Amino acid sequence: MNASSIPTIADQLREGFALQQSGALDQAAAVYHKVLERDPRQFGALHLLGVIAAQRGAFADAVTFMTRAIAVDPNHAGAHYNLGYALEDLRRFPEAIAAYDRAIALQPNHPVAYNNRGVALMALRDHAGARASFERALALAPDYAEAHHNRAMAQSDLGDFEGAIASFERALALKPDYDFLRGTLLYTRMRICDWNDLPRERAELCAKIAAGETVSPPWPVLSLIDSLALQRRCAEIWARDKHPAAAPAPPLRAPADKIRIGYFSMDFRIHPVAVLAAGIFEHHDRAQFEITAFSFGVDTGDAMRLRLQSAFGRFIEVQDKTDAEIAALARGLGIDIAIDLGGYTTDSRAGIFAHRPAPVQIGALGFPATIGSPHLDYLLADAVVVPPEQRVHFCEKLIYLPHFQPNDRARPNAGKCPGRAELGLPETGFVYCCYNNSYKITPECFASWMRILAKVPGSVLWLPGGNAVAMRNLRAAAMSHGVDAARLIFAPHVSEADHFARQAAADLFLDTLPYNAHTTASDALWAGLPVLTCAGESYAARVAASVLNAAGLPELITASREAYEALAVKLAHDPARLAYMRRQLTAARSGPLFEIASYTRGLEDAYRQVLARCRAGLTPDHIAVAAS
Repeated sequence: MNASSIPTIADQLREGFALQQSGALDQAAAVYHKVLERDPRQFGALHLLGVIAAQRGAFADAVTFMTRAIAVDPNHAGAHYNLGYALEDLRRFPEAIAAYDRAIALQPNHPVAYNNRGVALMALRDHAGARASFERALALAPDYAEAHHNRAMAQSDLGDFEGAIASFERALALKPDYDFLRGTLLYTRMRICDWNDLPRERAELCAKIAAGETVSPPWPVLSLIDSLALQRRCAEIWARDKHPAAAPAPPLRAPADKIRIGYFSMDFRIHPVAVLAAGIFEHHDRAQFEITAFSFGVDTGDAMRLRLQSAFGRFIEVQDKTDAEIAALARGLGIDIAIDLGGYTTDSRAGIFAHRPAPVQIGALGFPATIGSPHLDYLLADAVVVPPEQRVHFCEKLIYLPHFQPNDRARPNAGKCPGRAELGLPETGFVYCCYNNSYKITPECFASWMRILAKVPGSVLWLPGGNAVAMRNLRAAAMSHGVDAARLIFAPHVSEADHFARQAAADLFLDTLPYNAHTTASDALWAGLPVLTCAGESYAARVAASVLNAAGLPELITASREAYEALAVKLAHDPARLAYMRRQLTAARSGPLFEIASYTRGLEDAYRQVLARCRAGLTPDHIAVAAS
């Protein structure tokens, strides 16, 4: 071969780049490696090998190649940007931000670097810094749909819901098929009780989900749609897009004296899931079970966090690890059963379970619906939240406990209730209340409440305050129903103990549909406040019914809006019956709803059963745990 027939490095780089653009990554990488054989410090080959590694999801390799490339040419903005991208996927967020900052310093008009820098700041919960970064991206590229979407997420986290809605709407106008945005937009509007044109938009969302379109994450539909079939369809679409199967189940350990349980959550802090589950962790039989917490949330240092750290045999902080790394850690520790306490809730890490950290995987508490994938083998339930005929709508097999929701007695004892005047309530008249989050209030639910108030003169509705825009919209909605807005009274945020105490000033808790009161239901019952619910179709729409059944008050469960409204009015005129119910709730404190030791024994029985099936080579199947 004469010298003229030997390709130059520039020729090889062009060849490799053409292959890379066509999707032939293996062949392109082979060409780049040949370049490095000729010149180990060739910037283009190092940089493009880093890009290929990132395309393949091999982000650690991408960091290695990008770092080598930057050592050759430290003034290449694209290399710093790509390094930041790889570091971000490895959850090395401070390093990613530093890389983006260097890219921006070298190329100040780099909107994508500003956008990705904002995403990394969001992961570090610097929402104000993130918003500023997204706004800088938009100053450079006003039609950058992704930056509008991301700014909306930051605005939402900062409580600027109106700003978030405007940003979401702009992103959708720029990109009408923006993945999973329509459901998020409707959910954000629900957070401020903005129901303008909601019935039409909700119907469109249902049709798009049924057609298999990527229009909503699973979480928003729980408060928008009371359809198990559509909830499953939405979850399946999300799981297929976001969490494809990444690993087979690990082999079982040899049988041992103790079963190793791993609980995975970002909510090991003052949070409804932790309030419900803390007693389970404390009451596990340490002679038979070894329990480990895998915490990927912020270390808040609050009282609940400290309580949980003491409850677990091992408490591992994994916030900075990738999903694959967390799964590998659990496998290395020989976890037999992995419990997902988050599902698809905010900041959850469902991807961990796609990497199969344990031979058996169970969903519990946080997400009251199917996750729409085979990553979880089982889901905790009871016969009220998921009647047997509804099992077809769940990808998981159901573990039927005597009652679904765990509660313990380590709750504040309600102190002396302040006087009504002190709470801003009228001295006389019937006080309805609902302490559920604003996104659970649908226009249909609110209309029921207004019809109830209209039929009970002098009554008021006591709701959580703090969300000024939601309060304004609810007052306007009341007036549109012909109800004086002054009959809506908003309670300020107070401590947990003070909240338990003040609930005694209310007469009846009016539940929401399709997303019921969950922890708020058991909180109210503990405080002695009767809860009236209307049971719907979905899991989320039947939790309050389950809680009331366990508390011995099934008469407060209705099956239609008409029955719900009629009973709410009837109870306002029957103080003797309400007094009886309050006495029932005093007795319920020592009943099964708040008996965490027996609940934990039942849960442990379930763990033994599912693990025994796995050891016998049997596929998961529905199981039932008998009441103790």
